[in-house]
Order: sequence, then C-alpha cells, then structure tokens
Amino acid sequence: MFAIENEDLKISISPKGAELQSIFNKQTGLEYMWGGDPAFWGKKSPILFPIVGTLKEGIYYYNNKHYSLSRHGFARDMEFEALSPQSHSLSFLLKSNEATLQHFPFEFELRIIYSIQQNSLRVSYHVKNVSDREMFFSIGGHPAFRLPLVPGSAYDDYYLEFNEEETKPRWPISKEGLITTEPVLLLQETNILHLSRQLFSDDAVVLKNLASSIVSLKTGKSKHGLDFDFGDFPYLGLWAAKNADFICIEPWCGIADSIDASQELTDKEGINKLNREEVFKRSWIATFY
Repeated sequence: MFAIENEDLKISISPKGAELQSIFNKQTGLEYMWGGDPAFWGKKSPILFPIVGTLKEGIYYYNNKHYSLSRHGFARDMEFEALSPQSHSLSFLLKSNEATLQHFPFEFELRIIYSIQQNSLRVSYHVKNVSDREMFFSIGGHPAFRLPLVPGSAYDDYYLEFNEEETKPRWPISKEGLITTEPVLLLQETNILHLSRQLFSDDAVVLKNLASSIVSLKTGKSKHGLDFDFGDFPYLGLWAAKNADFICIEPWCGIADSIDASQELTDKEGINKLNREEVFKRSWIATFY
C-alpha cells in the first residue's frame, strides 16, 4: 500500500489496479471512500481500461479477428509499478505484455497519477500508444464514495447537484449489460438529482454529454460533502450495488456496447484513437469538505 498526504488529506492507493483505497480528510475527520465490503461489491475505485462497460457477446472485432474482454477490461486486476513517489503525488505504470496482447492487440503504457492540493484530489489518466499503428481504446474511473457520510443522515437524504441546469435522459442498461436504444427522461430543467436505492434498481444511471462539468454530493443535514469535476469526460455513470452504502460517480471516455452494436472496435461508440507515440490525457478532481 502507498500513501500521499498533506495537512488536509491522506490518500491510500494499492498497486493492484492502481486502485484508490482511502480518502481521509484530516480536517473533517471523515473517510469518504467506500469500504469495499465484498458482500456487496469488493472494489473501491477500479480503473476501466481498455474498455468501459460490457462488450456485446463479450467480444469485439479488429482487423478481421475477434478478441474477448470482460466487463471494464483488464487493468483493474493487474499489478501496476509505482514510480518515484513524491510527498504529494504518486504515479503508477502498467505496460502491455503477452497476456494483454491476447485480448487487446496494441502495445501501450498506462500511467495513473494521484496528486493532492489542499483538500482536493486529482486523478489523471495518461495513455501512450507505443504500437507501430493506430490504437483504439476507452478509459474511465469508478470511484465509490461512502454514503451516508455522517451519522444522523440516511442514504435518501443525499442528492447530486450539477453546476448547470440539465434536461437529459438516462440510457438504460439491458440484463446483458448493454446500452438500450430507447433513453428515458431523467433530468427535466433541473440541476438536482435526489438519491435513493431505487434509482439503481435497474443498474447504473448512464448520462451522455451533460452541459455540466461538476457534480456535487450534498445533504441538507450536514455541511459535509464533495465536489466532483469531471471536465472533458463525455459520459458520466452513477451506480450503487443493491442495498450498499455508497454512490459511484464515474467519469468515462467510453461506454458499453449498445444492443445493436456492430462489434467492430473502430466503430464502437466512445472509442478513442491514438496515433503512434501520442499520449491521451484526462483528469478528474474531487474536493472534500
């Protein structure tokens, strides 16, 4: 386990999956990260790479060959190398190898960088194409925040507040984990989404191309919460396991296959293309109070 800290925050990260394990705010005395109870969901903040979500039939096609990938890809289950830890930042590296090439035919370097400033955590994803051809991939985050955050509050007391008024549908997920073709209106000229366990009874809430770039987790029963800046991520997922005490706020550059997907990797919705030696960079920032 590795840690970085300052006067406000102490952050713990496991080299397995370069996965966040703890976000402790020294000023509030609160732990903001879900505890990872395997009875509900044993992970805390997996890295989604080289796909986000589920592939149709678990496979995709590239250059007339088919490849299999499990939901959210392989990075979350692999051991990363920790690079030159600093007091306020820590980087992890995953390189392609024989095992990854069996499922993803591109050579890559994936760096996950955690850095803190005051009471904010920045998580950055850097993907470098070291293949001799174009590379196609998706990437995303999946951090799970403890809910309720403070004693005396309940799950249903919390809400999400977007920094812009939204009129947007959610894109339902089929039993096979695929995006359906008929969206359902969720946000109607509002910037507030009230949380409830029922909201996730049919899997994640999937939102596309929001006007907002920041969503805040709040409650009227406490001043404590967090602001989540998802910047340039075109998709946002919200999810909780059944009866579990957390909310995942998931910034995605990529999305699950739709039920009518062609399964061609180059045609996949949300796919990102990198030329040789190019580096793709995205970051999200969470501020805890």
